Order: sequence, then structure tokens, then C-alpha cells
Amino acid sequence: MPQSRYRHGGLPHLDAPGHFQHIVFHLADSLPREALTSIELELAELPHSRRKRAMARRIAALLDAGLGSCLLADPFCARIVADTLIFGHGNRYWLHDWVIMPNHVHVLIRQGEREPLARIIQSWKRHSAREIRRKGADIYRHAGSESAGLWQRDYWDRYIRDERHLAAVKEYIWQNPVAAGLVSSPEDWPYGSAARGDDET
Repeated sequence: MPQSRYRHGGLPHLDAPGHFQHIVFHLADSLPREALTSIELELAELPHSRRKRAMARRIAALLDAGLGSCLLADPFCARIVADTLIFGHGNRYWLHDWVIMPNHVHVLIRQGEREPLARIIQSWKRHSAREIRRKGADIYRHAGSESAGLWQRDYWDRYIRDERHLAAVKEYIWQNPVAAGLVSSPEDWPYGSAARGDDET
């Protein structure tokens, strides 16, 4: 499957079989529409290349602020998402680094040759939402997520350009719980690859 660019839900995406991809997806209630609109207006005057990078930084800060139900802070829900990510490792993709934050997920994979990225991410969302609804109905109802979908429809993906970029993304993923003020060391956050002591599941 050759590299291909496409748009889904308004965001640009890249299929890059055999290459590393950094993916971020989040709970549906974690980024209020009004906050996103406000950021877009603030950054509207920037050149496109700078605007995209600035938008990504502002969204990351919003996610780390812990808005919404933060359903994934519940160990039961975090374990379902972790098991979902690990399940496809070595078959549909190679899972290298990951962290499950209270309202979003970072994943670093090497994409397989046969499976489009959109289908991989759709399967993660569909399976984890179904299992959380089925096995943790009380948690799901308490978070007020029953009427809306659990996950935001779209996602962010970033093609890894080189070894330096790869190292920076790995460090970013490991340090995300520290940057958000949840723990003092990456290994102390139980919902990620840092706690497992390796960088490939």
C-alpha cells in the first residue's frame, strides 16, 4: 500500500505503510467546540505552516488540562484501551510507545503494509467503546457519555520524519503524564509503555 494523503472529519491524514506514525485521539467531551473556535480565531493571522504547529501545541495543552469526563483515569477503562492497543501488535501494526491520559491517548506505531491507518484507529475506538459500555456501564453512564459517542470522531496523526524526530516523539509520549502534573516520573504512570520498562510491546 503506497503512501497516500486524505482528509477525514476536516483534518489532513497520511497513510505511510512501513513507517512510524504518532497518533492522538481523545474522548468526545475533552475539547469543547467553543475552546477550539477561540484558538482558531487567535491563530488565524499566522502563516499556515506556523498556524498548524501552534494549533497542535494549544490543543495538547487543552487536553492536558483534563477537561471533560476524564473517563480514562478510571483503571478499568484505561486497561480496556491498553488491551485494545496491544491486541493488534505484530499483526496489523507494531506498537512502540503509548500512554493513556485521562481524556486522550498517544500512540506511536509502525504502520503495517496492508491496513489503512483510518481503519486501525476506527477499530481501536469501536472495540474500546463497546467494551467500556458493555463491562463498565455504570462508569459510562456516570460520565454522561451514553447519549454521545465515547470518542471524538477524528484524530491527529504525524508521520515520523527521521531518527531525531522519532526520539523526540518517544520522549514526549513518556513525559506526557509528568507534563500534565499527574506524576513526577514517567514510570509512575501505570497506563503507558514507560511503566512497562520497554519501548515496544
